[in-house]
Amino acid sequence: MLCRHEIQSCFLLAFLAVTAVFISDVQGQVSPPTRLRYNVVSPDSVQISWKAPKGQFTGYKLLVTPSSGGKTNQLILQNTATKAIIQGLIPDQNYALQIIAFNEDKESKPAQGQFRIKDIERRKDTNKSKVKDPEKTNASKPAPEGSLFTCKTPAIADIVILVDGSWSIGRFNFRLVRLFLENLVSAFNVGSEKTRVGLAQYSGDPRIEWHLNAYGTKDAVLDAVRNLPYKGGNTLTGLALTYILENSFKPEAGARPGVSKIGILITDGKSQDDVIPPAKNLRDAGIELFAIGVKNADINELKEIASEPDSTHVYNVADFNFMHTIVEGLTRTVCSRVEEQEKEIKGAIASLGTPSDLVTSEVTARGFRVSWTHAPGKVEKYRVVYYPTRGGQPEEVVVDGSVSTAVLKNLMSLTEYQIAVFAIYPNAASEGLRGTETTLALPMASDLQLYDVSQSSMRVRWSGVPGATGYMILYAPLTEGLAADEKEIKIGETSTDLELDGLLPNTEYTVTVYAMFGEEASDPLTGQETTLPLSPPANLKFSDVGHNSAKLSWDPASKNVNGYRIMYVKTDGTETNEVEVGRVSTHTLKSLAPLTEYTAAIFSLYDEGQSEPLTGSFTTKRVPAPQHLEIDEVSTESFRVSWKPTSSDIAFYRLAWIPLDGGESEEVVINGDADSHVIEGLLPDTEYEVSLLAVFDDESESEVVAILGATTASATTAPSRVSTTSATTSEPTTAVFRTGVRNLVIDDETTSSLRVTWDISDHSVQQFRVTYLTAEGDRAEEAVRMVMVPGRQNTLLLHPLLPDTEYKVTITPIYSDGEGVSVSAPGKTLPLSAPRNLRVSDEWYNRLRISWDAPPSATMGYRVVYKPVNTPGPALETFVGDDINTILILNLFSGTEYSVKVFASYSTGFSDALTGVAKTLYLGVTNLDSYQVRMTSLCAQWQLHRHATAYRVVIESLEDGKKQEVNLGGGTPRHCFFELLPGTKYKISVHTQLQELEGPAVSIMETTLPLPTQPPTTPSTPPPPPTIPPAKEVCKAAKADLAFLVDGSWSIGDDNFNKIINFLYSTVGALDKIGPDGTQVAIIQFSDDPRTEFKLNAYKTKETLLEAIQQIAYKGGNTKTGKAIKHAREMLFTGEAGMRRGIPKVLVVITDGRSQDDVNKVSREMQLDGFTFFAIGVADADYSELVSIGSKPSERHVFFVDDFDAFTKIEDELITFVCETASATCPLVVKDGNNFAGFKMMEMFGLVEKEFSAVEGVSMEPGTFNVFPCYRLHKDALVSQPTKYLHPEGLPSDYTITFLFRILPDTPQEPFALWEILNEAYEPLVGVILDNGGKTLTFFNYDYKGDFQTVTFEGPEIRKIFYGSFHKLHVVISKTTAKIIIDCKEVGEKTINAAGNISSDGIEVLGRMVRSRGPRDNSAPLQLQMFDIICATSWANRDKCCELPGLRDEENCPALPHSCSCSEANKGPLGPPGPPGGPGVRGAKGHRGDPGPKGPDGPRGEIGVPGPQGPPGPQGPSGLSIQGLPGPPGEKGEKGDLGFPGLQGVPGASGSPGRDGAQGQRGFPGKDGPTGPQGPPGPMGIPGAPGVPGATGSQGPQGDVGAPGPPGAKGERGERGDLQSQAMVRAVARQVCEQLIQGHMARYNSILNQIPSQSVSTRTIAGPPGEPGRPGAPGPQGEQGSPGMQGFPGSPGQPGRPGERGLPGEKGEKGNPGVGTQGPRGPPGSTGPPGESRTGSPGPPGSPGPRGPAGHTGSPGSQGPAGPPGYCDPSSCAGYGMGGPIPYNGYQSRR
Repeated sequence: MLCRHEIQSCFLLAFLAVTAVFISDVQGQVSPPTRLRYNVVSPDSVQISWKAPKGQFTGYKLLVTPSSGGKTNQLILQNTATKAIIQGLIPDQNYALQIIAFNEDKESKPAQGQFRIKDIERRKDTNKSKVKDPEKTNASKPAPEGSLFTCKTPAIADIVILVDGSWSIGRFNFRLVRLFLENLVSAFNVGSEKTRVGLAQYSGDPRIEWHLNAYGTKDAVLDAVRNLPYKGGNTLTGLALTYILENSFKPEAGARPGVSKIGILITDGKSQDDVIPPAKNLRDAGIELFAIGVKNADINELKEIASEPDSTHVYNVADFNFMHTIVEGLTRTVCSRVEEQEKEIKGAIASLGTPSDLVTSEVTARGFRVSWTHAPGKVEKYRVVYYPTRGGQPEEVVVDGSVSTAVLKNLMSLTEYQIAVFAIYPNAASEGLRGTETTLALPMASDLQLYDVSQSSMRVRWSGVPGATGYMILYAPLTEGLAADEKEIKIGETSTDLELDGLLPNTEYTVTVYAMFGEEASDPLTGQETTLPLSPPANLKFSDVGHNSAKLSWDPASKNVNGYRIMYVKTDGTETNEVEVGRVSTHTLKSLAPLTEYTAAIFSLYDEGQSEPLTGSFTTKRVPAPQHLEIDEVSTESFRVSWKPTSSDIAFYRLAWIPLDGGESEEVVINGDADSHVIEGLLPDTEYEVSLLAVFDDESESEVVAILGATTASATTAPSRVSTTSATTSEPTTAVFRTGVRNLVIDDETTSSLRVTWDISDHSVQQFRVTYLTAEGDRAEEAVRMVMVPGRQNTLLLHPLLPDTEYKVTITPIYSDGEGVSVSAPGKTLPLSAPRNLRVSDEWYNRLRISWDAPPSATMGYRVVYKPVNTPGPALETFVGDDINTILILNLFSGTEYSVKVFASYSTGFSDALTGVAKTLYLGVTNLDSYQVRMTSLCAQWQLHRHATAYRVVIESLEDGKKQEVNLGGGTPRHCFFELLPGTKYKISVHTQLQELEGPAVSIMETTLPLPTQPPTTPSTPPPPPTIPPAKEVCKAAKADLAFLVDGSWSIGDDNFNKIINFLYSTVGALDKIGPDGTQVAIIQFSDDPRTEFKLNAYKTKETLLEAIQQIAYKGGNTKTGKAIKHAREMLFTGEAGMRRGIPKVLVVITDGRSQDDVNKVSREMQLDGFTFFAIGVADADYSELVSIGSKPSERHVFFVDDFDAFTKIEDELITFVCETASATCPLVVKDGNNFAGFKMMEMFGLVEKEFSAVEGVSMEPGTFNVFPCYRLHKDALVSQPTKYLHPEGLPSDYTITFLFRILPDTPQEPFALWEILNEAYEPLVGVILDNGGKTLTFFNYDYKGDFQTVTFEGPEIRKIFYGSFHKLHVVISKTTAKIIIDCKEVGEKTINAAGNISSDGIEVLGRMVRSRGPRDNSAPLQLQMFDIICATSWANRDKCCELPGLRDEENCPALPHSCSCSEANKGPLGPPGPPGGPGVRGAKGHRGDPGPKGPDGPRGEIGVPGPQGPPGPQGPSGLSIQGLPGPPGEKGEKGDLGFPGLQGVPGASGSPGRDGAQGQRGFPGKDGPTGPQGPPGPMGIPGAPGVPGATGSQGPQGDVGAPGPPGAKGERGERGDLQSQAMVRAVARQVCEQLIQGHMARYNSILNQIPSQSVSTRTIAGPPGEPGRPGAPGPQGEQGSPGMQGFPGSPGQPGRPGERGLPGEKGEKGNPGVGTQGPRGPPGSTGPPGESRTGSPGPPGSPGPRGPAGHTGSPGSQGPAGPPGYCDPSSCAGYGMGGPIPYNGYQSRR
């Protein structure tokens, strides 16, 4: 029986209404049915059969009436039906039966009869003795007529029943399955030594309910059947068949050798996987299979599963109600087959045996050999079954019975396989011989060689692998920045040598070789090699080095060289030159400086770039001085000076002379081609020093050559020759004067010394006097700088000298009789040599590297000085050792040119600087520009920087200096600023950020538009604001989005409104920080319409906020509190208005009276969404209304004061409670009707009906019940949110993470994080990881010491969450333990350390793959229905898992959404208020309507005629409350809230069209929205559960019946929502009853009520009698009458107005049936909410549906949005006249 007697009257009333439609005055034109017959099928059920009439007719109408009186029950049947079963009858009750055939509007005469169950049974008992038993065997003896068949054979069997427990069956029909199983088991002699019965239930994952050896008696088995739980899930029949083969028919499960094996499958749909191989495996194992299909089962699939013949092994019935009709046939066949099998087994038992000694050998990565010892007897074949232990499709090899070995091939490497060997006999199969073996890892290539390496290629060679199908080679450069440039080559198995070309020169490559075996790859073989650099030239030589030129020669580089680049620089770094030449090997450098060291570098130039340099150094020679300077032709006044020229490019000579005893020097310039000159005008007998200097064409000068000469004393003196000496002359000349010195040389110069050497030409010299002085010094210093050396010494080291100083050195030979001729030469110490060849490299945004070459002199180290060129500030410097010649300079400004100087450090000081300029890369945007410049806003845009990770954008007023600043992501190229001042010049600056580095500002100027010219007005003078109150201590940590809703109605008055303003001022003044980093405040003033005074993000300082509060002006009007709350939700708590995610949301409502609209619904909805309400009532406020607005507990959230002066009494307490709420780490949320501290993570991730369409990669689907939505996270959806929006204060120390989720078939086998928190570097901080391959669950976090810790759970209870069904997971984290609870059962607990807190700078992600790295992650697909974090560890112990069908306890679980009950005893909570009634006539006071069914209690009173709106007046008197019919509706009020909607397609934001996806499941019905433009027809939604009936208002006339909607495309069979419970049937029946009554009364009222009257509200808590029922919250105004109450369901109506198109998902693979395919029709959808408007005349009756009973006309009302039409499934609409079984006192039809 599917229903109980307490709702009988409700059903009969429903059937009576249906009957009325089909009664026709015309009869007899259709032939009636004949030959009525009755047969008792159970103690309370009778099967009626008849003979069909001749001629055309469309169906039957079957009527049953109790003879003792009562209502007639009716059922409409198809014209093919000739049988029907009536259930729920009383055995001793007489019933009258009528069957009428009809054709369109014509009906036949009824075929009539009477019956009583006891009479029918009595007649059968009388007749049974007259009938002989035609059967001979015990197995087929019939049971007495009317009783069940019993199998009495002594043969025994092992029977395993496999029951489909998928969603498509439903809890309602599963009861019929239990009844069928009970009858089936009852037919056999069950016991531990008799027939054994085991049972498994399957859906997505199979499970053993009990094994064959679980129960030893029939009663125990029947008891287990009666308590069989319903599982729910998908339909994977193939997997289930394999499961029972491997688990149920095993000795340890109770299977007995030599006993018949029977498998019975019961399913209601087509499998979502392949059933043929698993069924064949069962049959080959000797198991006889029977397949029973119900309803939508695939008959062909059943035949593939069942044993032959199909006629006795395949059963298919149209509905679960007909299953009892096949019990007898099935049990007879099974009984017979058990008896036959026993004979076959006994005949073969002698030879039947099992193979033994299973051995595996020849194990490779791709297969192995299996061997065994033969089984006894005549074995026809051996069947070897194998499959991976970790799961997979079984495969098999069949060999001849004479063979005892088989090779298993094409296996997966490194995988454990289960093996079973069965001996196949002519009529039976043996038990399996079982074992396991693990394949080896795939062999990998070896002996990798990288050879023939060139600049752009290399060859790869390796040793091949036998059996490989090919090789894959991966190679990539190891250089940072190029590693992603990986390339792949695949080659055949015959190649083991390969050339890799197109490589970069001088680059290290990693080369990896994989051996491929089909699609499987071996472990990698890896090597590394560096390509050759581009060949430089070799053997650099310098020749023909002169004072201004040098010849370079080198050996050519590679033949591929294009040319050479020659760089030559002075070693001191003061001059750098370069020249490019062709493919030559010599080049002459010209215009060089004399006596200068040059460094030359030669680069080879190639197409790929330039080679490393070949370097060398050379020093140009001195400028050649004239040679062989001589004096001759001496006279008293003159002598001739002659010399030998040394070069042809001498421009001129400079000849100078000076007397040695003092006097003026004279000089003459001589042409460059001269070689002598006569000096005249000399003094007689005077010694002169003569010097000669050659000047060359390039203006270089030679060294000075000097000679001493003297004029004669008289004119008669013969000429004499004079010796000359030059610093550069190597040959002395003879002279008449004595000289002991020649070839004076000064060399080995250092910074502080010179070495002097000379040749001794006269050995009679006793001493040499060496004098030296600086070239600028005076002669007096010679005495100080004099050294005497022995006459035999010819060398002397002069030191210490000054660096970089020219000295004149003179050597005088000392003889015994005097001095000889002195010889002089200049010498110069080396300067403090600077470093050379400054180079800049590794430039970055904040750093660069400089390098240099060391100077020739040894140094003590280097001093590096650097300073920005164009930026003021001190120079920075650093020191490095003498062995360092490179340094990385850090912390520089980006895009800045720096002057760099490098000094060599010596003991005597620092060298000259080696200078250069270096510049960092520019970290800044380009093309910065403004646009959309307005009076109070402007926008800026720029070109993105390629390396930017973020931008800091600052706008600064150039008038008052105020700034706004915002941080944007690196991919954001624009931003707009608001709340600017008109006519103000602003500076917009964009700083580019690279990680922690920030570049310089890039700025532009822009001026906002000026205000338009306004006529002059007299400014009002506001009262001076009071002193800003200080923040209270309790509010120091407050951080919330706080909104005040202030009543501004007429009843307040100006004085009291000012008191409210002062109260707001004091309350807000107690807060501390105002703005995005603290508390944001918004204020709404409401009366008839709410007015936003300012939004949450309007003010960022307490001063400006308090000033704005002072400026609020009094509004006036009526009190519409509900409308104001709804306005706050829609306009204030949005991202545009400043709402922040993860921050407490608080509303404070201040009012002085009752609201004139509904406040309950919207405040309750917002509280469920996490809002906290404080309600403050003054004077005449309705306390019960305040309680309904405020959060729980009321003593904390509801305040009441007698007058506005009493605000000070509650101020401190209110501030404390508000600030405590705003300071909580865990905000207050409502869960299962209770307040908890925690986080509703689904909402925070946008996984709710109103927001999910905006989340990329997410779609909504049915959850565990059709009324619960869940969300599919598609592959790589990577749903994430910043942590600062979800957990800005981090996680508490103790908390519970709750998930309700489902692993999908396409969820990868790799580990993924169900949820995790990452830091800014994408490193995991805390999370829950599921390993779908290893079937483990891991929790991880960082403990208080900063150590990373993980705990992993595994085992059978953990593994089941990976089998494809929904599971509820609690992860309970405390300071010491981590506990795992699955499906409300604790499965594990492990010790952990207390956690440290998390960073709020990262993100939180769902489904992220563990192998992901960085921002471009991957994520796993899964379904998520629930995700909460509760800040307590006790929540899991209180949870009852009511969302899981298999664990739901109807008595202890709250009712499903939208469900109701027909029974007064099971009355549910009060439903939401219905929409307001339409305006009606104001009747005379106190008139009572016609008597009718009891209506909802509604107070009724006398109301005054409404007048125009005026100033506030006193509260009007309330009327008396009387019980009766609904009173005349009041005057039209604001449009009410929509009625409680049935589920429908979920509306989503309109998104851009996506790619075509595979057909998905029928979507949920969505909530009715306001009427929009006509969109394209949407797909029909899944029918919703009936809505809870709203409070009865006056009814509108019936709207036109919509035309039938176009049929939707038929999808595959999907899951059925589990709504067909007994409570549901009662709920639907009650709704039908109420609708019929209300329809009649509304029609009556519509005739009486024609004049509008005022609409008022009522209290919900006992008080003085009030006005009529409270109207619904305002909604859009309709134009026509609302639709009448829906009648009995007919054919599907026109589809409801489609919701907005949701965001398209990615095109995915075809979904598994049962998740996304069309299910059977569900119960009727709830009635669409009636609208409200002026009175409309009654609408015309709807056009007739196809044989559906007409609905009653509704009362007048406005046309509301059309409700979604319901459609009906026979199993859930039973009893309402829709073809199908009637659950109570009903019928079943049978073809």
